[in-house]
Amino acid sequence: MDKIDSLDRQILGIISQNARIPFKDVAAECGVSRAAIHQRVQHLFDMGVIIGSGYHVNPKTLGYNTCTYVGITLEKGSMYKNVVEQLMKIPEIVECHFTTGPYTMMVKLYARDNEHLMELLNNQMQEIHGVNSTETLISLDQSIKKEIPIGE
Repeated sequence: MDKIDSLDRQILGIISQNARIPFKDVAAECGVSRAAIHQRVQHLFDMGVIIGSGYHVNPKTLGYNTCTYVGITLEKGSMYKNVVEQLMKIPEIVECHFTTGPYTMMVKLYARDNEHLMELLNNQMQEIHGVNSTETLISLDQSIKKEIPIGE
C-alpha cells in the first residue's frame, strides 16, 4: 500500500469530521488548490484508505428504537459463511463480525421494540441452520461514535 503523507492526513482529519465540506474549503484550510484536494481524495479512495461516504440515518427517526448486539455461537466455525449469507437477508442487521472469545460471531441490529426484537431472534436468527445459541445485549445509549484517529 502507498504511504499517506501529512497532507493526506490533514485532508482525512477534515473530511472525517464533515464529509459534506466543499473541496474549496478543504483546499483553503490546507493551503493547496481544489484540484490537488480532488486528486488526493480520489487517490485515498483508490488506495482503500477511504472506503465509503454517505449519510448516516438516525434509526430512531424511522421507528427503530432498540439497538441490540447479539453474540451468536455456531455449531462449527466453518458454517460462518453460510450463516452470514442468511443473516444478510435480515434487513435489521447492520453489522456482522467473525469474533474470538465466547461467540463465533457478533451482530448489531435495530428493532422497533422488544416484540420486534424477539421475532427477529426467535423466528429468524435462531432458525438459521448452524446457529447453536444467541445472547442478546441491548444498548441503552450510544455514548461515543467517532472515526479512528488520523495521527502520524
